[in-house]
Amino acid sequence: MALGTYNPITMVETPAAPSRGVSNFRRAAPWLVGIVAASLLGVWLWKTPPGLLGKADAIAYAVCHRIDSHSLHINGEALPLCARCTGTYLGAVLGLGVMAVLKRTRMGRLPPVGVLAALVAFIVIMGVDGLNSYATLFPGVPHLYEPQNWLRLVTGMFEGIALIGLIYPIFNQTLWKRWEDRPALRNFRELGLVAVVAVAVIGLVLTGNPWVVYPLAVLSVGGVMLMLTLLDTIILLIVIRRENRVESWRGAFLPLFTGATVALLQIAVIDAARYAIFQSWGGLVFPQ
Repeated sequence: MALGTYNPITMVETPAAPSRGVSNFRRAAPWLVGIVAASLLGVWLWKTPPGLLGKADAIAYAVCHRIDSHSLHINGEALPLCARCTGTYLGAVLGLGVMAVLKRTRMGRLPPVGVLAALVAFIVIMGVDGLNSYATLFPGVPHLYEPQNWLRLVTGMFEGIALIGLIYPIFNQTLWKRWEDRPALRNFRELGLVAVVAVAVIGLVLTGNPWVVYPLAVLSVGGVMLMLTLLDTIILLIVIRRENRVESWRGAFLPLFTGATVALLQIAVIDAARYAIFQSWGGLVFPQ
């Protein structure tokens, strides 16, 4: 590694310029990531079910059990994600959308204690409902109440809001060089705004209108890519020690694109492994 030069008059050390090899690699990195992403996407598109909903099913297949009885249906067909996961990833998209409208694009502090406690409570409530639902899969196992898909949707929606409310500030802290030391969700009024939008979307999903539900189903699958991309970008930047380097959205493109490529790789690997075991793109089946 080249050392910087020290100026005894100004008492400032000038960092050494990166070596030619490092500079060449940095220039080539976008092309390398692009080639890998294009190749991976091409293979994934070729091997997965045809059509937009087929590709949505393939993304959902990597993160969701897709049990038929736990899923919402339109015209007899299950949505790509189960009811709970549909809510979770829609909640994440909606939460991020509201924070973007509120112009919280670089705010990296976690919410205040009260709001943080509410977000944790959303996750705990989803966990209780999930465990109760899981118990019903096995005959003879006691459970607190009879699960309902609308309740899975609701608890999943608020869990998704909680997850994005916790992950998004960490993402901003990791990505931006000059992130703002202010919370992305500042108070209960802003959390209430997210909740109102969530309740409205829950109502739209429960109408069962295909013209409304299908776009929301696709949007929920987009939420899978959103969450994986944010998490993979955070991990990638920490692993390669490139945290807090980005100053503009143009500079953020490569880290985010690389994170999305890693997310697609994860989905492809899980898809391949699950399909090799079950030989089907359908949901898991439990004996009754």
